[in-house]
Amino acid sequence: MAKAKRRFPVAAPALEPLEVPAVMRTIYPPPHDKIVQGRAKRRLASVLGLTDFGVNITTLAAGAASSMRHWHSGNDEFIYVLDGEVTLVTDAGSQLLVTGMCAGFPKGTKDAHHLVNQGDRPVTYMEVGTNHEPDIVGYPDQKLFLLNDRSGKPVFTKTMPKTVKAKAKKKK
Repeated sequence: MAKAKRRFPVAAPALEPLEVPAVMRTIYPPPHDKIVQGRAKRRLASVLGLTDFGVNITTLAAGAASSMRHWHSGNDEFIYVLDGEVTLVTDAGSQLLVTGMCAGFPKGTKDAHHLVNQGDRPVTYMEVGTNHEPDIVGYPDQKLFLLNDRSGKPVFTKTMPKTVKAKAKKKK
């Protein structure tokens, strides 16, 4: 998505989303960081001072993925395709999402998902998600879990935290 041409003056609490600097970094350790090369996130919620949920405008270059396939124990996620075509990959398989389509991922549902740009032009979508703690993120393809340590720092581990094991047993 090209940078928006300013049509008229904008003052807080409004903003032009494409004027928010894009973040290209990831917390994924090597070699897992390669999957998101070509991903640019514009973190709107934090710029606007919102804390209960996140809102990002994300652009994926051709060949880039949104993340490793994952699920959340404590946070809902929603995506809405703003421009282009992207492949949604879940445990059930793959499907194409095009401009105007959306998808939702309820917390606690262990249906790992991510978006992959298999096309030849960038795709831009909006991500909205809650920011609840504790949240454990499972990455089944890599056999990794992500949680925050006591200081709030993200930590990857190869063992499923007991709180998720307990929840999984209750569902059976």
